[in-house]
Amino acid sequence: MGFSSLAPKTKNLIVAGGLTSFVFGVYFYTMRAVGGTDELQVAIDKFEGQKSNKRVEEVLASKP
Repeated sequence: MGFSSLAPKTKNLIVAGGLTSFVFGVYFYTMRAVGGTDELQVAIDKFEGQKSNKRVEEVLASKP
C-alpha cells in the first residue's frame, strides 16, 4: 500500500496539489519578504491625493 497502488488520476491530483501548495507558499513568502516597504502604494496614494486636491481647487476657482 503506497503511492504506486493509487490510480493514475489520483496520483496526478496529489502531485498537482503539492505543486500548487509549493507555488503559493513561495509566492506568499516572497510577497511578505519584499513587502516591508510599500513605496509604490505610498506614491499612488500621494498622487491620488494631489489629483483630488487639484479638482477641489478647480471647482472652487470656477464658482463666481
